[in-house]
Amino acid sequence: MATISLRDISKTYGNVSVIAHLNLDIHDGELMVFVGPSGCGKTTLLRMIAGLEDITGGEVHFDDECVNDLEPAERGAAMVFQSYALYPHMTVAENLSFSLKMAGASTAEQQAAVDRAADILQIRPLLARKPKALSGGQRQRVAIGRAIVRKPKAFLFDEPLSNLDANLRVQMRVELTRLHRELRATMIYVTHDQVEAMTLGQRIAVFNAGKIEQVGTPLELYHHPTNVFVAEFMGSPKMNLMPCRTVTSADGRTALNVAESGVLEMDPAVATPAGIHTVGVRPEHFQITRDGHGIGASVSLIEQLGESTMVYATLDGLNKEVAVRLNGSVPGIDIGQALRLRCEPEYLRLFDAAGQAVGARA
Repeated sequence: MATISLRDISKTYGNVSVIAHLNLDIHDGELMVFVGPSGCGKTTLLRMIAGLEDITGGEVHFDDECVNDLEPAERGAAMVFQSYALYPHMTVAENLSFSLKMAGASTAEQQAAVDRAADILQIRPLLARKPKALSGGQRQRVAIGRAIVRKPKAFLFDEPLSNLDANLRVQMRVELTRLHRELRATMIYVTHDQVEAMTLGQRIAVFNAGKIEQVGTPLELYHHPTNVFVAEFMGSPKMNLMPCRTVTSADGRTALNVAESGVLEMDPAVATPAGIHTVGVRPEHFQITRDGHGIGASVSLIEQLGESTMVYATLDGLNKEVAVRLNGSVPGIDIGQALRLRCEPEYLRLFDAAGQAVGARA
């Protein structure tokens, strides 16, 4: 396996900068996820690591070796694409062994590698079939198997599950997590799906407009986003963001006045700067209160999801809708009903006018 270091990486197409001065270290045996909206540069970066795109500036290192001038086949990385790209006239076994055959491996070596990949991916019963006789999930397993037989230093996945239906995507996410645990391999996984990123990644790099906004574990990104972009991108539904200003509550504590609809009290252990800010609250951290405290809102939509209920409410004095996730079925809430919403102070996240997180524990 390998440590992959990206040092001051840049990519331009003519006068258009796609990635600028990017630095990142991917640890040996780590499953790192690149996530971000379409066009943010994550796939371009993956292709530069693989050697499929020229690097405008900077260096890519596998362990201590700069691989900028190495051909893709010489870098020791195996890439799994969104499209399966299997040879339709070959059986599964022949697809798996093809790269080894081209490299001059013996028949015994090819067979051993195919057997190992088939056992890891549980596709041994499929070895005699051709791709047209496989389901989408089975074809993706074969595509991953072609990477496994090469025993690469790193696996590079470019949105490999995007062509699968929802249920199969969930199943394949579990399979990929198991595969990483068994192989203990260095893996980089590109996706635009933040749920996929949260469930797969040991660490996640959040991309936006050619730069990395934040790198961290899934829970670090979810609970402690460094800016508004990460706060909104990670989480489904996204974090509620509301304009506010710092005030002093009746008992002398620091509080946040949210668009004149009410106040949310801040944690006294957090140093809260004065002024106008944006406050963030995850949907599951809102609570309905009946003591008159909190912020006022009126119900605009209700979604019954079985294990939870999503309530969408428009804030008083502000034409802005917030999402509230409640456990299970919640009877007695109707469209148009007035609510008071509160949030425990430790779950509030504060951002400045530039969208950067502010407020530190005193």
